[in-house]
Amino acid sequence: MDQLISLEPLNVVAIRVEQGQKCYGKITLKNVMYTMPVAFRLQPMNKFRYSVRPQSGIISPLTTLTVEIMYDLPPNSSLPESYPYCDDSFLLHSVVVPGVAVKNTYTNDSVPSDWFTTRKKQVFVDSGIKVMFVGSMVMAKLVANGSMDEIRDVLEKSEPSWKAVDSVDSEGQTLLHLAIGQGRADLVQVLLEFKPDVEARNRVGLTPLEAAAASGESLIVELLLAHQASAQRLEPSAWGPIHLAAGAGHIDVLRLLLLKGVNVDALTKDGNSALHLAVEERRRHCARLLLTSGANPNIRNSSRDETPLHIAVALGDDKMVNLLLQKGANKNIRNQSRQTAYDVATEHGHTRLFDALRLGDSLCVAARKGEIRTINRLLDGGVAINGQDQHGWTVLHRASFKGHTNVVQILMEKGVDIDIDARDEDGYTALHCAVESGHVDVLELLVKRGADIEARTNKGATAMQIAESLNYTGITRVLVHGGAEKDELALLSKTAPEFASKTGTRYGNEMGSMSMKKMTTRTRAVCGSFDQSSTPLIMI
Repeated sequence: MDQLISLEPLNVVAIRVEQGQKCYGKITLKNVMYTMPVAFRLQPMNKFRYSVRPQSGIISPLTTLTVEIMYDLPPNSSLPESYPYCDDSFLLHSVVVPGVAVKNTYTNDSVPSDWFTTRKKQVFVDSGIKVMFVGSMVMAKLVANGSMDEIRDVLEKSEPSWKAVDSVDSEGQTLLHLAIGQGRADLVQVLLEFKPDVEARNRVGLTPLEAAAASGESLIVELLLAHQASAQRLEPSAWGPIHLAAGAGHIDVLRLLLLKGVNVDALTKDGNSALHLAVEERRRHCARLLLTSGANPNIRNSSRDETPLHIAVALGDDKMVNLLLQKGANKNIRNQSRQTAYDVATEHGHTRLFDALRLGDSLCVAARKGEIRTINRLLDGGVAINGQDQHGWTVLHRASFKGHTNVVQILMEKGVDIDIDARDEDGYTALHCAVESGHVDVLELLVKRGADIEARTNKGATAMQIAESLNYTGITRVLVHGGAEKDELALLSKTAPEFASKTGTRYGNEMGSMSMKKMTTRTRAVCGSFDQSSTPLIMI
């Protein structure tokens, strides 16, 4: 046998040091003898710094005794000179005392000192009892220094009644917050092994997950989520993790939160969604991810009843405006001031947004109806004349197809930058539209203005091929006079049926205004909604 008493914790006295409090630690002594009582004496090597209560006593067989050790922290010091380890140690003397009745108890003064010195007895001496300093300030310093091995050692040896992993420094930062502030995912992982409070808040009220989300620490966010940190906004937080990530543009963090099932439309304390914040901070990649993940593009905030579109328009962010419109944003919603997105654009002077928000639609409707006065007003107001709808049709496509020669004339005169050969999604120009619908006057005007007669659709059809397939002899003459290849006529007369089959179209006879019944399959598909009450979206 080499010892009579076992120690818990093993050969270490853990002394807790806290600011403004007494510094003390506890060590448990256990008599490992089955039948004999054991006397002990615990002495500090530095008698001026430590005091022990009780310093000596007798322990009954297989029972324990807890000893308290006080530490005198030097004046004007918040921490010992060395931590968590130091050179201080204790001597533990133990001896079997068979002649002492088990029921007797001896205090510091009543245990004879010569029991531990007489040569007649076998006295065991343990000089390997070391001192370890623990406490909130010690833990905070170790985390700040990134001392992973020492952190783990202190957490393992600290008294269970004090949850060392939830220590807080003098500024109200938990150990998790300190590790997150350094971007140390490895430290966070060590701390999480000891089950800290993952919802504890720092001095500014952020939970660890909120702090990590705000800093863009995606690996730490993943660790915290795996340890059941809440992804939702919890009171009294003003913003939740999703708002912090979206506002700061941390898309990797945002993706992790969305995969965890966070409410994509959750509101901040002042009533903004993550989409509002992403738009306000011009985080287009985050806004796109939110919208793809089901965010409501028409959600209103609580302060001004504004949708994300109102905010994007106020900032003049045309790319964000287009993104929101593509994802279903309603441009007719009014905010608290009864303003639509177009009204906001007008207020801030963002004229380049007019076409996407209102004027483009109005111009196309006016062109379809042939309303000259409205067209003049809109053109004078700065409408984007080359704006295209979801099928790629410009206002010139519409006017040409409808045969409004006067509208085409105005567009040519006022639209200095008009793209006369703009193509729709099927490769049709305004010239193709005029030919297909049989409007000779419009065709002549377009040819006179320099429209490309040889332009081909996506299926390779020229205006001449369309005219010949429809037996539009008058239009054919105009095209030939305008420079179309005459040699093409002979070929077309032989291949018209084959061409109609190839293009999948069904043509009627030449007429002043082509009826819907005799429209081609392509034209019906593209233009079928033009006479409906709702106007297709204009795309910039």
